[in-house]
Amino acid sequence: MTETSAAKVTLVDIARLAGVGVGTASRALSNAKNVAPATRERVLRIAEEHQYVVSPEASRLARGNTGRVALVVPHLSRWFFGSVVEGLGDALRGADLDLLLYEVGDSRDRHDFFDRLPARRKVDAVVVVGFQVEDGERDRLATMGVQIVAAGGQSASYPSVHIDDHEASRQAVAHLVHLGHRRIGMLEAVDPDQPGLTSTRSPAYYEVLEAAGLEVDPTLVVSAPWGGEHGAASMSRLLGHREPPTAVFAHSDEVALGAMRTLRRAGLRPGADVSVVGIDDHPMAELTDLTTVRQDPREQGVLAGRLLLGLLDGREPSSLTAPTHLVVRGSTAPPRA
Repeated sequence: MTETSAAKVTLVDIARLAGVGVGTASRALSNAKNVAPATRERVLRIAEEHQYVVSPEASRLARGNTGRVALVVPHLSRWFFGSVVEGLGDALRGADLDLLLYEVGDSRDRHDFFDRLPARRKVDAVVVVGFQVEDGERDRLATMGVQIVAAGGQSASYPSVHIDDHEASRQAVAHLVHLGHRRIGMLEAVDPDQPGLTSTRSPAYYEVLEAAGLEVDPTLVVSAPWGGEHGAASMSRLLGHREPPTAVFAHSDEVALGAMRTLRRAGLRPGADVSVVGIDDHPMAELTDLTTVRQDPREQGVLAGRLLLGLLDGREPSSLTAPTHLVVRGSTAPPRA
């Protein structure tokens, strides 16, 4: 064993043994451009012989970036957000990027986060998952000068991956109309942290009914926060209607599952007595035989990760619309005679 290998080998040692400058050795070890193949091979061989390990921090500093991505998520415990995060992690795993996960549960958490993040400036990019970035938050992000990608539920002017919520809703309501339903309710889900935000899943409900020549009864529309318990309570209100609907469109599967629980407790059968359709294809949808419009949040995370890598590599920004399709199960059927 040589004197150099007996002690802790440094980048300076590798450069001296390879007969190149320190900058050239650093570029060769980090697989940067503008290094001759023979030189790169010589540097890598010497580094391997002396068991030299490249410092991630030093490599990132040499490239002029941090190698970190901030991932901002409102709810980690919910299926949709966890699936997006899982897909994003898969896409970034081989790219020498570290994910810094920030959970911002309510509007106050979000405001605090966006106030502090520009001062930290410890990331090369920010990925916003499943919520609308407000004007003030957008201004704070603009001061950072980093790449920004939105995944799911985002309509800001950032590169994004999302579904067409209007088309997903149209598929759901059109299915109920096609089955012959004429009194169709809507369980509208709203975000309590963004009360002024109008859901993009609602307009298609009115448009499909009007196109089919059906009367729009505003009393058949119940608005409540997202979640199964709220869906159950909203369905109870519709069952107390003087003339209840024969079918309901729920903004999400979790809301629809709550509605189905209310129907069963009232002695009614989803599909046979009252049809229910949701959006998402939540893992519980198949188990409960819920008809839904399927989206794939994990794949949206993968696509968002690839989009981000392209931006960091200098490609032009773009947005992607992920597909949705109707999955018919037992919770919908033609209305009873």
